[in-house]
Amino acid sequence: MRERLARITFRGPIRDRSVEPFVRLLRALRRRRRIRGVLLDISSGGGEAVASMDLHLAVQRLDQTTPVFASIGAVGASGAYLAALGARRVFAYPESQVGSIGVIFPHIAVRELVRRLGISVDLLHVGEHKDAYQGYRPLTDEERGKLLAVAKQSYDVFVERVAAARHRPVEEIRALATGEVWSGQQALRLGLVDALADREMVLEELGRSVGVSVARTIAIEPPRPFLARLLARGMSAGVGAVADTVRESVEDAALGLGDVGLFR
Repeated sequence: MRERLARITFRGPIRDRSVEPFVRLLRALRRRRRIRGVLLDISSGGGEAVASMDLHLAVQRLDQTTPVFASIGAVGASGAYLAALGARRVFAYPESQVGSIGVIFPHIAVRELVRRLGISVDLLHVGEHKDAYQGYRPLTDEERGKLLAVAKQSYDVFVERVAAARHRPVEEIRALATGEVWSGQQALRLGLVDALADREMVLEELGRSVGVSVARTIAIEPPRPFLARLLARGMSAGVGAVADTVRESVEDAALGLGDVGLFR
């Protein structure tokens, strides 16, 4: 079979449960030599720090064997921007929202509201600060300082990753790591992305760089269980749905992508 390009789309918040299937998919693609280039089409406001790092590392490791170009859609902020930085080149639309390099730990204390509602809450705990981050009471100054120290560690790692990916001094990136977002045009001027282009233009650039026609592009997403794929077609489809699902499973296996799910 001929060589191909792959297109992977990620949307929504970055959470452990949403990222894990994509990490497995990206890992599997490292073994698929017929896939010569990968377009990561990402649009997300970010999410959990560890999940974002997992996605970033998975993209980076795939790029070591297969070129990955990232295309930021409406938004590539915080953890989503970090994930995109694992790619060899990062593109954005002029109107994209890019950046938000920073860390936030929200703490909402509902104790006063609960009291006004006449609700009594007992938090039984062993350990002086075990109840600190349950969202019930305000933090003490000591607890706030400790939480900020943890946030600072995550922030420093984030800044260092951006600096390494963009080949810039850490202090230059730190000056930009204020948590604010920029348009794609601003991000280009600041050196946070490589170029401005829409997804199809990025795919064409990827194809030219690896010598594969965009007509040989396949869209790949994490697999769903066989039963879920069958039910998604609707029970009314009956035997036809079974036949189609079996056909797709055979095609997946024939393309050497049986463990990642394939859609044209």
